[in-house]
Amino acid sequence: MIQSKQDYRYYLERDRVASGIPPMTGVKAKIRQALFPSYEWYFLKALRWMEYSENVGKYRLGGVIRWVLAKHRFRRISVKLGYSIPINVFGPGLSLPHRGNIIVNPHTTIGENCRIHVGVNIGAHHDKAPRIGNNVYIGPGAIIFGDIAIADNISIGANATVNKSFIESNTVVAGTPAKVVKTEVPSWNGVK
Repeated sequence: MIQSKQDYRYYLERDRVASGIPPMTGVKAKIRQALFPSYEWYFLKALRWMEYSENVGKYRLGGVIRWVLAKHRFRRISVKLGYSIPINVFGPGLSLPHRGNIIVNPHTTIGENCRIHVGVNIGAHHDKAPRIGNNVYIGPGAIIFGDIAIADNISIGANATVNKSFIESNTVVAGTPAKVVKTEVPSWNGVK
């Protein structure tokens, strides 16, 4: 959770690296970003700024105005991209490679270096939401719900329905209902 300006910069840098966005240094990079913007990157920046504004910024001088502007920007880009992603859920290193429907329950906790594709739904069952570890890859169309735990270094296949816990690391989970289909797989570490 972002608790300072230093945390904000750290989370944003980890998100940039995990998403494969080149550093914004030099005139060429700024022109490329202006002509061919990455709206997913805009969303990640708005998400992290909203987290900072919510956790720290609104308690400072002029913070309420900054918080209102951050909330407006965050909602606008969320609707544009089809994301329903709450703040303070993801650790650093979030990667959203495509725009499209992604729904995440606000009670979910997700660790570092998570990559989520389009059509993913992470929901609760009786107010109990999933707890997802670090270095997790979630394929397109996956549904994850309930009071479950997903270990570190797990890949969830496309269109999988995950409704039970998987606590063995370095595995691939797929199918409906989900089951382990491969073990001892190298982890996705969030770096392209």
